[in-house]
Amino acid sequence: MVFPDNKRFAFSILDDTDDATLKNVKPVYDVLREYGFLTTKTVWPLDCPEGSRIFFAAETLQNKPYLEFVHNLVDDGFELAFHGATMESSRRERTIQALEYLKEQFGNYPRLFCNHGYNRENLYWGCKRFQTPILRHLFRFARREPPEYYSGEVEESEYFWGDLCKKYFTYVRNFTFNQVNVLAMNACMPYQLQETKYVNYWFSTADAPNADAFNRLFTADRIDKLERDGGVCIVSTHLGKGFVKDGKLNPDSTSIFRYLARKSGWFAPVSDVLDYLLKSRRTLTLTWWQKIQLECRFVFDKFRG
Repeated sequence: MVFPDNKRFAFSILDDTDDATLKNVKPVYDVLREYGFLTTKTVWPLDCPEGSRIFFAAETLQNKPYLEFVHNLVDDGFELAFHGATMESSRRERTIQALEYLKEQFGNYPRLFCNHGYNRENLYWGCKRFQTPILRHLFRFARREPPEYYSGEVEESEYFWGDLCKKYFTYVRNFTFNQVNVLAMNACMPYQLQETKYVNYWFSTADAPNADAFNRLFTADRIDKLERDGGVCIVSTHLGKGFVKDGKLNPDSTSIFRYLARKSGWFAPVSDVLDYLLKSRRTLTLTWWQKIQLECRFVFDKFRG
């Protein structure tokens, strides 16, 4: 592909806000800003008064210094994305409250949404990620998960908000892979599915859940190959998980960013990259065969590790 400014590949980060605090992510964003990386950060707009056993350490936009930090990121060209209203399941009313809070604070709604963990308002989540019947049944059996648990797209559910997702959000993340070049795994992204009427476009990402995984994934050889192949890397990670120690960015991660910055890369927020890919798509809705291929790649990639 030919990228803006004749760059040879595209790279962006989709930072899930789990465990993120001002203390443990600001140093990362300082380095990203220094090296010219504009990326995408998800947020939780609202506090979680019922508490969260797993995600209690994260900060929400109700923390004023954290809110100011996110405002500064947006002012500098970073993208704001939605990770749900808060860290635990939210009924429709709380989701609406969160979206309106973002509109009030930032002047518009985000364009990109990422399902989070086990939140019940997740859209087409759990076994419903699979459109291939046998894979859906196998996943349901393996996880012993009732298909009605996730019900963000179920109109009768108290967690329903699919109409709002369709109205406000252009892109929703689906599958993640242990590969740097996401186009090698999902050449048709962003894509549509006939079965998921409340999602405008799905997309895939590379997967590096924490600093150690990120540092293992981004070797110099893989970065060189990404550039040679003219690929696209959108990597999902948690910049609040191990990237910063004693106020400083992990030295291995710093070296990776420094090496990437020397390359001929287009370093843009995720939605900008997806917009660019969308313009080049001839077919937007996956065929049954393309769906099977994509879902099988996801399963095999997870088994391979």
